[in-house]
Amino acid sequence: MFYPIIDAHAHLWLHQDTEVEGKKIKTLTNGRSLFMGEVRQMLPPFMLDGENTAELFLSNMDYARVSAAVITQEYIDGMQNGYLQEVQQSYPERFFCCGMVEARRPGYYAEAEKLINQGFRAIKLPAQRLITQENRIWLTCDEMMKMFRLMEKRHIILSIDLADGAQQVAEMEEIISECPSLRIAIGHFGMVTRRHWQEQIKLARHKHVMIESGGITWLFNDEFYPFTGAVWAVREAAELVGMDKLMWGSDYPRTIVAITYRMSYDFIVKSALLPEESKALFLGKNAEVFYGFKNLPELPYIKNMSE
Repeated sequence: MFYPIIDAHAHLWLHQDTEVEGKKIKTLTNGRSLFMGEVRQMLPPFMLDGENTAELFLSNMDYARVSAAVITQEYIDGMQNGYLQEVQQSYPERFFCCGMVEARRPGYYAEAEKLINQGFRAIKLPAQRLITQENRIWLTCDEMMKMFRLMEKRHIILSIDLADGAQQVAEMEEIISECPSLRIAIGHFGMVTRRHWQEQIKLARHKHVMIESGGITWLFNDEFYPFTGAVWAVREAAELVGMDKLMWGSDYPRTIVAITYRMSYDFIVKSALLPEESKALFLGKNAEVFYGFKNLPELPYIKNMSE
């Protein structure tokens, strides 16, 4: 059975050149980056110049038969708003791009207002980066709540990654109570594999909250393919909130250093632990509705030379 597949959590950038918690992150060569004090394989080694472009991703998407993708952001990649605005304009039916505000310092409400006026339909908040040893920026502070109310009024989606476990769950409950119509996508499958991950999943019991699985293969990397533990986690989450509240995400491109892009979802397709209708909802139908994708392309299967 083939169903339209939508990636609800992926990344694009031209170059990484930023700083997180006082530590540098910078593109090197051969897919490597200087990452907070050490050299890491950020991309597959054949991506020689470190450019993680829309065109490279589209080639991977077409091969893997992924119809569309949500492009999110993270502070470790630097601010990519300018590039992602170009991507959104160039490929409106394949990509849904999130803008990102610099919430680690005051003044981000004005940034959010500007991004919305530029046409971004979602704002990304890497909220796990707002808790450091020196400081904590509360998700319920005055400027943050002002931004969320603006987003609710303008029908802008909040894409958010939370710190491990339940550290920020109470704040999210307050945000949802104050902004009940704000549509929210919580990333990294609640940081599954960490203690109390289910508390993040339970937030999707609220009407407008969804969970996406970006990074789930990274979180189950020690287990590796076919990630049976990840499938069991999807089943557990579905029991908590319903399969209609869950969306697949790859966390491309970092995850394809270890596995191919197709492998980041076909462990779901091939699993006997989920019924076909659940697979269809998780892999595409839920994201199609939540993000409002239209005119999804039908992508043919291309045989490998080894077949």
